[in-house]
Amino acid sequence: MAYDTSDEDEEYEIEVVEEYIGDYGSVRSIVREALPFELMATIGGVISGLILSGMSNELSLIPGLIVITPAVLGMRGNISCTLGSRLGSAIHMGLITKIDRNPELINNVAGSLLLSTIMSAILGIAGHFITIALGMQSAGAITLTLIAVLAGVSSGLLLSVVAVLLALGMFRFGFDPDNVVTPAIATIGDIVSMIMIFLAAKVVLMI
Repeated sequence: MAYDTSDEDEEYEIEVVEEYIGDYGSVRSIVREALPFELMATIGGVISGLILSGMSNELSLIPGLIVITPAVLGMRGNISCTLGSRLGSAIHMGLITKIDRNPELINNVAGSLLLSTIMSAILGIAGHFITIALGMQSAGAITLTLIAVLAGVSSGLLLSVVAVLLALGMFRFGFDPDNVVTPAIATIGDIVSMIMIFLAAKVVLMI
């Protein structure tokens, strides 16, 4: 008479899943892993504000720059944080295990960069016309679009690399990427985006 081990295997799998969920889904785990990066995100916002305060010359020479700056930061955070979340999910499902020519990895990064390019162009044009509609001065659609695209794409490229390295690294060290990557990318993204806006404005002024 054959002994049926299917029930025991199923119970074992359930126990493993419950243990995994318990480790990554507990309040203690979430707070322990996310709190340091949330604090970093707050500090990063302050640093971004300091960078913006040092752009007074560029803001005065490029009318409309102050209008698109918060939008560039918001767009960059939305796209990069979404990329980080997708990478975290793919890593949990075993679709991404290392940096290689993985279609899942390539498609996520490529999609993020394409979104950055499209949304940056739309942002520059929309920023110009909204500024004009509100009776404010604008440096022009081409100027604002060029700044938005340069800042958006360059920061998007850097943050894509950071998101991939951070997601894989945190998972290998036993952290849940979903708790860590998003706030970390939000922090780094604000600082990197502000620096890239500053540099893009400098490039435009030199042209």
